[in-house]
Amino acid sequence: MPHLYLEYSDNLATFDAAAALLQANRALDASGQFSEIDIKSRAYAVSCHQVGTASNPQRAFIHARLAILEGRSEAVQQALAQQVLAALLQHCPDDPALDVQVSCEIQQIARASYAKQHRCGQP
Repeated sequence: MPHLYLEYSDNLATFDAAAALLQANRALDASGQFSEIDIKSRAYAVSCHQVGTASNPQRAFIHARLAILEGRSEAVQQALAQQVLAALLQHCPDDPALDVQVSCEIQQIARASYAKQHRCGQP
């Protein structure tokens, strides 16, 4: 825990998802809420997407969903969302022709329904 799911519209040709994930993981590590090794993230380019109702290929999005175990205060959740958002904004394409919406949400997972086992291989 945590799990970071990053979705972005595939019309963001210059978006470096790997760099954005690394930046977000660093921000989550720096928050002091998680152990570095427990931060897991992945990114998905969405090929079928629609932003609003207009037919405008210049509209795009980057959205992160951060799944964390329940129990953290609203203030901590808000800070985590802002930290991930800031990391994503650093990698958002700077193209005046694009209208990009960048967002982050926190999803709380019930502790009773989460199971994990860490198996460490030998070097």
